[in-house]
Amino acid sequence: MRWIEIGQIIKSHGLAGRVKVLSYLESDSLLPSLKDVWIGPNRDSAKRYPVQNVRPEGQSHFSLQLEGIEDRNAADALRGLSIFLPYESLATLPEDEYYWEDLIGLTVVTEDGKPLGQIESIFPTGSNDVYVCKEGGREILLPAIAEVIRSVDIRAGTVVVRLLKGMEPGDDAL
Repeated sequence: MRWIEIGQIIKSHGLAGRVKVLSYLESDSLLPSLKDVWIGPNRDSAKRYPVQNVRPEGQSHFSLQLEGIEDRNAADALRGLSIFLPYESLATLPEDEYYWEDLIGLTVVTEDGKPLGQIESIFPTGSNDVYVCKEGGREILLPAIAEVIRSVDIRAGTVVVRLLKGMEPGDDAL
């Protein structure tokens, strides 16, 4: 089964066992549909917890009340653990939108076919995501904007990019 990490528990929230979560979600639209989450230090050791209640807490956090976590001590024991969902439980995204999980590992090539490496990680900047493309010791930061990301083909495993001035390998900007 494929899993996707949706957040990390950062602290207990109140006395009744709620936990506050740093969200990795782009929006809160998935939260109302959460019935179960898997919590653990990694995907392989995560344990299922039924969700009793979930609430958005600003743009980058949400809180959860989990079945079996009934006081602050039990909630504190979950601090630092990751929250996972089965990939199949996620909604289908609109065209030209992708889950980070789908992009990591894709091969990046320029419009003229020059290989640049693979997407190793992604991070948000507020205005757009940035794809970290690595090959060997070389790293290129690719802003996820239409001028740079020309096409994504999940099935073929490729991302075609147009390197803007200053982005070419060997440039001092890298």
